[in-house]
Amino acid sequence: MTDVNRGQITMFGAEWCRDCRRTKAQLDGLGVAYTYVDLEADPAAAEVAKDISGRTNIPVVVYPDASHHVEPSNADVEGKLRELSLI
Repeated sequence: MTDVNRGQITMFGAEWCRDCRRTKAQLDGLGVAYTYVDLEADPAAAEVAKDISGRTNIPVVVYPDASHHVEPSNADVEGKLRELSLI
């Protein structure tokens, strides 16, 4: 079972998901370190993401302060990263 590492960003996603690809590209473009959990490669991790978010939607982005976003916009992600002084 996949574990979320406290103190860092974890993103749960899948390659077929357009929002996941967009969020991943945003994090990469900003140079932000994160752990990517591929739900196709690790289907059991989908339950972890669902436990965190209460939903089956992806991506789920978990932040170092244990807050999370589900299907965030680029503005949501950028705002949270700024709030946490990560960018």
